This record gives sequence, C-alpha cells and structure tokens, in this order.
Amino acid sequence: MSQSTRTELEAAAFRRLRDHLRERTDVQNIDLMNLAGFCRNCLSRWYQEAANERGETLSKDEAREIVYGMPYEEWRDRHQREASGDDMAAFETNRPKE
Repeated sequence: MSQSTRTELEAAAFRRLRDHLRERTDVQNIDLMNLAGFCRNCLSRWYQEAANERGETLSKDEAREIVYGMPYEEWRDRHQREASGDDMAAFETNRPKE
C-alpha cells in the first residue's frame, strides 16, 4: 500500500470516527474517558497539535468546532450532562497519569 493511500484511508477513518461521535450525543465525554481513555476534547487537541506541527495555526476552539461540528459551548449546552459521582470517581482512578 502506498503512503498516499494509507494517509487517505487514515483520514477517512478519522472522519468516520468524528462523524460517529457527532451523532452519538448521548455518549458523554466522561463516558469515553472512562471506557477508552480519550474523548472528543482529546481528539480535538490531537488535531490541533497535528496542524501546529505542520505550521498551520489552529486554535483550541477551532479544533473543537471541527470535532464537535459546532462551537464547543453550544454542544455543551445542548448535550452535556453533569457527571455523576461514580463517573468522576472512575475518571480519577483510570485517567492517564501525566
């Protein structure tokens, strides 16, 4: 497989993941963090870092809008619920150590 094809396939897989996460507004970021160790905010940060590594200027808010499909504040107001005590305890136990 050529590097160009590999890059195109990886980009297509990313777009599909991004779109899936946009559709699954019932899945909270805390749920993603507790189950998979990453969330929409992580994905947007990775996107921003990749852009910046390539000399492209992309703000945190711009990257989040790419991932969320709308401004983050709007998504949060529409879809985010308060994390339960159990969710937060699981996050504290399982979160990546820096």
